[in-house]
Amino acid sequence: MTSPIIAAVQAAERGELDRADAVLAVAPDDVEDLLHAKMTDGPSAPVAAHGVAASPGAASGRVCLTVDAVLDADDEGIPAVFVRPFTTPADEVAMSAAAAIITAKGGMASHAAVIARGWGIPAVVGVETLAVDVAAGAARLGEVELHDGDPITVDGSAGTIMLGAAEVGEVEIPDELFTLLDWADELRGGRLAVRANADDAFSARLAREFGATGVGLCRTEHMFLGERLPLIQRAITDGGPAALDALAEAQVEDLVDLLEVMDGLPVTVRLLDPPLHEFLPDHPELVEENPMLGVRGARLGVLRPGLYRAQAKAVAEAASRRVSAGGDPQVQIMVPLVVGGPELSHVRAAVAEELAGFESRLGGRAIPVGAMIETPRSALAAAEIAACADFLSVGTNDLTQMTFGFCRDDIEARIMRPYIDHGLLAANPFETLDETGVGRLVADAVTGAHAARPGIEIGVCGEHGGDPASIAFWAAAGVDYVSCSPHRVPVARLAAAQAVVASESG
Repeated sequence: MTSPIIAAVQAAERGELDRADAVLAVAPDDVEDLLHAKMTDGPSAPVAAHGVAASPGAASGRVCLTVDAVLDADDEGIPAVFVRPFTTPADEVAMSAAAAIITAKGGMASHAAVIARGWGIPAVVGVETLAVDVAAGAARLGEVELHDGDPITVDGSAGTIMLGAAEVGEVEIPDELFTLLDWADELRGGRLAVRANADDAFSARLAREFGATGVGLCRTEHMFLGERLPLIQRAITDGGPAALDALAEAQVEDLVDLLEVMDGLPVTVRLLDPPLHEFLPDHPELVEENPMLGVRGARLGVLRPGLYRAQAKAVAEAASRRVSAGGDPQVQIMVPLVVGGPELSHVRAAVAEELAGFESRLGGRAIPVGAMIETPRSALAAAEIAACADFLSVGTNDLTQMTFGFCRDDIEARIMRPYIDHGLLAANPFETLDETGVGRLVADAVTGAHAARPGIEIGVCGEHGGDPASIAFWAAAGVDYVSCSPHRVPVARLAAAQAVVASESG
């Protein structure tokens, strides 16, 4: 069967459609479907479990309950399905090598889901019938015992898990897709740009190949994986010059590589926002009752100002090295989880002191400093925040969590399905923007920010930035760009063009 994308492009090339009609004739889901592997022979067995469809695509492999098991399978060239109760940064070395990921807890905005989407790994999270005992190296899926080495199949698009192996096809992307997306960009006419959430050069390169016009979110805490995890732990718990210098030094090379890949395009580097329960699980003195509402983002920058100073220095050093190499780094720094103008001004003052020493090496250019709008208060106080920010970016994952009072790691598997089945919610608000509540906050924030600082750049960097059903709202709200995981960039490019056309015709 001919893909709708191929059919639309060929029809336009034959003169049967104009390019705009060809772009409008293709559904964003058709693009999504083309980018991810699918089972070629149907399920290998009846569906054994359902969960949250966190990252699309299908994969078969052997069950691996530990990091070492995944790495051993990778060494043997055998696909590994990483099965965990939940994931943390300490697991990322295994996640990067896994063919698929399954977790008992979590939702669309959980650690496992965000990392899997960013790396294009199929994932099903929030599987309530899954119980994993890491210490015992044992797991159960309902009444079935799972052991290391058992064959299993994951369909991250459907949110299903099958026992046994299935044949999974190769991803083949036709040239017609890129032709269609070029037409979509022309149709968009420069409005609602599409950037990517990318934390390393590999992801950035993939995003640029998919047509991203910059990095809207580089999460610096994700640069500390595996062997690097102790660096961020020491920087937070110790905070001495040696620990901070080691943190900065580790980030410079990563940032140089990232800026080189994105040369000439904007790269927004978010300062550290590490939930303490994920990055420091073995430090009981730092345990918080509700860590997602605890010492994160700007709050960490206030309590540990040396952290953000060290990061600012690393960003400036990386940019200056690119300038010396003849590059054109368009880097900017973003402060996460701010709640108001005074807080941002306080943090920015420390960052600015570090940046000031690099202006000559940067050819006189200044590095912009902006803020994330992620809390209901920051949305309501967007005018005062914009007054002391060079740009703003809306983080819809946290904004949705805090507006609803839904814990993004727990609520989806247990509550979301019955709420949708009973008509209590029209859609999962972590997948599709809730326009009534969260959307109103965003619209008020955009209006307030533009009133305080006309022309200030405003983006969206939560996963809603890549959701076709949400993109029409962003076009109408007047944001300048959306940013999403690299594999969603083609989907967002098409949806953005269609949304711009709809807003102009409506």
